[in-house]
Amino acid sequence: MAKLILSMDGLVLKEINLTKERTTIGRKPHNDIQIDNLAVSGEHAVIVTILEDSFLEDLGSTNGTVVNGQPIKKHFLQNNDIIELGKYKLKYVTEASAGQAQVADFEKTMILRPGASKGITAGAAQAIPAAPAAAASSAKNFGDTAAIQGTAAQGPASRPSAATPQKAAAIQVLSGPNAGQDFDLTKPLTTLGKPGVQVAVITRRPQGFFITHVEGASFPVVNGKPLDAQAHSLNDHDVIDLAGVKMEFFFKT
Repeated sequence: MAKLILSMDGLVLKEINLTKERTTIGRKPHNDIQIDNLAVSGEHAVIVTILEDSFLEDLGSTNGTVVNGQPIKKHFLQNNDIIELGKYKLKYVTEASAGQAQVADFEKTMILRPGASKGITAGAAQAIPAAPAAAASSAKNFGDTAAIQGTAAQGPASRPSAATPQKAAAIQVLSGPNAGQDFDLTKPLTTLGKPGVQVAVITRRPQGFFITHVEGASFPVVNGKPLDAQAHSLNDHDVIDLAGVKMEFFFKT
């Protein structure tokens, strides 16, 4: 189990076990980790823990969040990382194997905006014409936020065998004018959804790819069935309905 060690000026104040899926950090009393200091915003940052992995996201704080001396917006936490919030420090400690995560940062959230009037935002992979899922594009990983439009539904494709972790995978947008847009799932964690409405994360593990609900009153739907709070294994051609947008998970050939 991962934990945080809160300290100030070298003095350890407390240890916090990361037992919750979402652990909020901020000055206001409702946060899971309250730091009553003016350098800390009311809702400063959040740590999302999925199985054995945790990632940190700054929530638009005034003074920012620093990890190992570098300002971050999103960061995949690794053992002994030091999170700095003003004069306070949070040391991330985990018993998980050091080899399970080799990439520090992950993609920013793909914001799904059903019915939006604009296309893919600058910096995202370029849109391609509608095509079968197997015809995955070789587009670059999208580092900037992507806005995916449309609400039209498309039925699920056939589902062959269970996930094969050795294969590369991607998701393809099924609805709206950007149908056919592909995004490669190359990093350990890929978040997608609309913050404040519905957000999920797809994790890449040795056992395969898994989708987990992170934020929102309603859960994502896979092949017409709502998920629960547990991680759900993704199979070839699974259709995901998230924040009003349908997309297909598939293995690349």
